[in-house]
Amino acid sequence: MKTLLLMRHAKSAWGDSRLADHDRPLNARGENAAKAMAERLARAPHRPGLILCSTAARARQTLAPLVDLLATPAPPIVLEKGLYLASKDALLSRLRDLDDQVAAVLLIGHNDGIWHLAQALAGHGQPARLAALHQKFPTGALAVLQFETGHWADLAAGRATLVEFVRPRELVRADG
Repeated sequence: MKTLLLMRHAKSAWGDSRLADHDRPLNARGENAAKAMAERLARAPHRPGLILCSTAARARQTLAPLVDLLATPAPPIVLEKGLYLASKDALLSRLRDLDDQVAAVLLIGHNDGIWHLAQALAGHGQPARLAALHQKFPTGALAVLQFETGHWADLAAGRATLVEFVRPRELVRADG
């Protein structure tokens, strides 16, 4: 069985027009959401054996609180420029190339690629959870997908079960 954790970076700041999109940091709401999601991930039974993260500042800042909470030794972390604004197909291609020794991977990236990939892969699961995923993949959200396969190369549309779909608003107070 393979487990894929797809996470969209937390809410970013738009205040500095001098910054390139790649360099935009998280805003205060995003920092709170990243911390809350990190705490949730650190307690979750779905422990990644590998973390793939976009090189964008907001994605790396979303990852940072989780790194602080992971027990030693932390899983390998790979920062990849190719994940920045990657399409669904590019993300799927990257995942299919993973070493089969890795049972679970966390991928932190961007919309629309993360959302479209989650929608395409999730063929089974609780109807309300699937409906929420198809409606919106908000910043900071996490989709946990499980596949009845031993090979990452076998990932395909509709083959996954959506085990969890967690949005930051479920974990963070509205004024936080």
